Amino acid sequence: MENNKSNQVETSARDLLTQRGVTIDDIADLVYFLQVKYHPDLTKQVCIDNIERVLSKREVQNAILTGIQLDILAEKGLLEEPLLSTITEDEGLYGVDEILALSIVNVYGSIGFTNYGYIDKEKPGILKDLNDKSSGKCHTFLDDIVGAIAAAASSRLAHRYANTE
Repeated sequence: MENNKSNQVETSARDLLTQRGVTIDDIADLVYFLQVKYHPDLTKQVCIDNIERVLSKREVQNAILTGIQLDILAEKGLLEEPLLSTITEDEGLYGVDEILALSIVNVYGSIGFTNYGYIDKEKPGILKDLNDKSSGKCHTFLDDIVGAIAAAASSRLAHRYANTE
């Protein structure tokens, strides 16, 4: 029974990412962006393999489910004020979206914090698209979650390379 629930949670988390327009390939581009200067022989497949491992973690799946559900509820206007406008406007002082993302980053150690901070500031690739408010979509949590998945996968990758060198 527990294995079935685990599979359901992982499938739901992955499906929500896809429904919100985020692919594994998009996240792989972010991992590649973070790590290629340190590992010039890095391939996109290695990035994908590390993302898959990150996405297999229950803590990560729970963060994805929680964050995206909050974005969807805000988008539909189903949260009460002042939380509704705080989330829909992605208010700078809110910070709960980053805290949720840090729960993902923390899975693979402290190097993930610097990776996350950097990618959150630079907003390359899909992160730029998710931060575009003109789409009418609310991605207050999703952009941070995607950045955190990339940062965690980058950390995992960096640890693996360190162990093989």
